[in-house]
Amino acid sequence: MTRMQEMSLDYHFTVEQEVGSSTYSFFGFNGTAGVWRISALNEAGGWKDRTTVEDMDLAVRASLKGWKFLYLGSLKVKNELPSTLKAYRYQQHRWSCGPANLFRKMVMEIIKNKKVSTWKKVHVIYSFFVVRKLVAHIVTFIFYCVVLPATVLVPEVEVPKWGAVYIPSIITILNAVGTPRSFHLLVFWILFENVMSLHRTKATFIGLLEAGRVNEWIVTEKLGDAHKSKAAAKAPRKPRFRFGERLHVLELSVGAYLFFCGCYDVVFGKNHYFIYLFAQAIAFFIMGFGYVGTIVPNS
Repeated sequence: MTRMQEMSLDYHFTVEQEVGSSTYSFFGFNGTAGVWRISALNEAGGWKDRTTVEDMDLAVRASLKGWKFLYLGSLKVKNELPSTLKAYRYQQHRWSCGPANLFRKMVMEIIKNKKVSTWKKVHVIYSFFVVRKLVAHIVTFIFYCVVLPATVLVPEVEVPKWGAVYIPSIITILNAVGTPRSFHLLVFWILFENVMSLHRTKATFIGLLEAGRVNEWIVTEKLGDAHKSKAAAKAPRKPRFRFGERLHVLELSVGAYLFFCGCYDVVFGKNHYFIYLFAQAIAFFIMGFGYVGTIVPNS
């Protein structure tokens, strides 16, 4: 889990932030290891709590005022990942719902802005928001977990190999090339990201439609060395198993759908999609039952 999150975050910082900084002098500030000018904060209107991504909100408003962003890739700062799958899911909900909701509230403001160039506005709207924050999650889930499995049930619909295999493989390899030490986990990372795309897609629609959990804010649980100091004082108790808290019905439903499509492909199919379908179904079942490390080790 740590290595897979590292692969995603390395791409986020190296491509989204460093390239955005060097090309358009803009990237979505993520609240960590940033130095701001007081005058930039004041001119942008200060912090606002209208979305759950107030740091990104501030970055977009400052950019529209003409301020430029500089990303220093050579400066390294330690950070900490979520401690449990539950905490990770809350974090991903906020990171997917917040930008979608911010896009809904700011798209017209970006279009009407007269202080920045047209190309920069295109970059912010199309590349930053639409492609990375909206389309990426939705297309990943719809294509790989709905459409591609459905072609097994409807043989008249055929997805060409370049669209189903070659292009996605190239994109995935380019995404992971920044973390070569975890390259052997590429297959697991793909399966994991496909499962999380369901959660992110749901959060994206909640943000776009301003539905029930749009302003839900739950601080991401990060234990750090706290469990080590507590372990020195007394032996930790194993937390009670609460099945309802670990059960995720949507993931289990998609897993069942993929498993059915895989069985159908074994009997009637010709493209051997069942290899992928069974692997992806297992990943959905594992996540659906919450069977991903819930107890932090003491050593």
